[in-house]
Amino acid sequence: MKKVQKPEPFVSLTGERLKKNWKADLLSGFLVFLIALPLSLGIAIGSSFPPMAGIISAAVGGIVVSIFSGSHLTICGPAAGLIVVIIHGVDVLGGGDLTLGYQTTLAAIVIAGIMQVLFGFMKSGKLSTFFPGAVVHGMMAAIGIIIISKQIHVLLGVKPESKEILSVIAEIPNSIRHLNPQVTVIGIVSLLMLIFIPKIPFSWIKKVPIPMLVVIVGICFDKIFNLQQEHVYTFFDQQFEIGPKFLVQLPKNLVDGIVFPNWSLIGTANFWIVTVSIALVASLETLLSASAIQSLDPQKRKANFDKDLIALGLGTTISGFIGGLPMIAEIVRSSSNVNNGAKTQWSNFFHGIFMVIFVAGVPWLVQEIPLSSLAALLVFVGWRLGSPKEFIKIYKIGIDQLIIFTSTVIMTIATDLLAGVAFGILVKIFIHLIRGLKIKEIFFTNVLVYNRKGAVVKIKVIRAAIFWSIYKVKDTLYNLPNAKIIYIDLSDCIIVDHSMMEFLEHNQQEFADEGVEFNIIGIEKFSPESEHHLATRRTKDPS
Repeated sequence: MKKVQKPEPFVSLTGERLKKNWKADLLSGFLVFLIALPLSLGIAIGSSFPPMAGIISAAVGGIVVSIFSGSHLTICGPAAGLIVVIIHGVDVLGGGDLTLGYQTTLAAIVIAGIMQVLFGFMKSGKLSTFFPGAVVHGMMAAIGIIIISKQIHVLLGVKPESKEILSVIAEIPNSIRHLNPQVTVIGIVSLLMLIFIPKIPFSWIKKVPIPMLVVIVGICFDKIFNLQQEHVYTFFDQQFEIGPKFLVQLPKNLVDGIVFPNWSLIGTANFWIVTVSIALVASLETLLSASAIQSLDPQKRKANFDKDLIALGLGTTISGFIGGLPMIAEIVRSSSNVNNGAKTQWSNFFHGIFMVIFVAGVPWLVQEIPLSSLAALLVFVGWRLGSPKEFIKIYKIGIDQLIIFTSTVIMTIATDLLAGVAFGILVKIFIHLIRGLKIKEIFFTNVLVYNRKGAVVKIKVIRAAIFWSIYKVKDTLYNLPNAKIIYIDLSDCIIVDHSMMEFLEHNQQEFADEGVEFNIIGIEKFSPESEHHLATRRTKDPS
């Protein structure tokens, strides 16, 4: 029997794959490009980078990363989840000088990419298990809130005075009072399209990707309001300025869009904090996205997460070196890729090629896209990440998860991503200490394996089946060469936390797909913290 637990060998682009699947992959690549173009532009602008940086990242993510990728259907490019890290880098490293901040952040991106490559060679793909689910979701919700608070001003056509996130949030009422009516109309209409078009029951209207529809309508408003020409208009006896500054600005050609990094701050602490933040968030998002897309693959093919880190790290290094954003395996575009019927990584490659052809061929059309339309896209993405539904969803899992989630959100907004994630993990550890675990039991999980090389294998977890012990359990599961029946014995534990419950449920389905029986024993002795099936479980008698 093969080692069903291990990923398939490295995958690669081959002529045979192209010959067999080129029609499906070409079509999907084009449809994904229609989504990726406006999002890439919006993410770049939202990150305080030139719009061209988003195009560079998407092109490199498609053309280069697809060649080395360890996943079959992921689409690589800039992501909204990295906006907060990049903005922080531009602000901290630039000290108010956007050009300096951009160029020094490019240097941080290059080194962050190299770090990702090293992560991959060190087989760090499984390290994502160290991050509790509530912490990861809290980080993403905080990112969503920050994106909304930043982009709402752009949508209204107003520039906030402050750069500190709490002050930017406080300035929203002021921006509403001083909004630019024509710019706001574009933004509101774009936002309403994103909200309501998916609810329209006619399939024909959904054939064109909604982000592209938003861009098309935005270009129409550009013509109606004559945004190409600098002028003043009157609305209710008030005068407002309108002009090209409210549109996307691109260089005359692709070569002019290439910008090289500035290495002058490489010896400073802030530089390395930004670098580590980029590497950490990009790696974590990539692993989570690749795992999610793997589960959606109709052919149930396995991804090689370590190779994904290497490929994305290489792509990020190249992108940063020529003026682009870091990249991840992006979940929205990848999900669309699956739904469009893509078969191989060629769809990612084609999406990158279409990006280059379009921007090189009709840059004037890109420059007719209103910034307010792109801001609406980002506000919508931010809402999906940080909406009240996320808080409710976490609360249903358990009050303990809500505490961890909320702590991560607040600390991230108040400080930065690294501090927020670290604080969330500390809160998680503190809760486990209150529940009766000792420090040693949290960090040094004892896992016993019986009949490791046999057909029937038993894995026994001692005392603490929590987020920190997932790595050890996962490593064991990935090294069972002949297993046909697996038992996970939790009878000696006093706690099985939400992260472990989520991990066990995922593996139960994954092993079932491989024809391996996966059983969890001893779980009946625990009492759940809530009615949710993945809630933390504790024994009534912790002795």
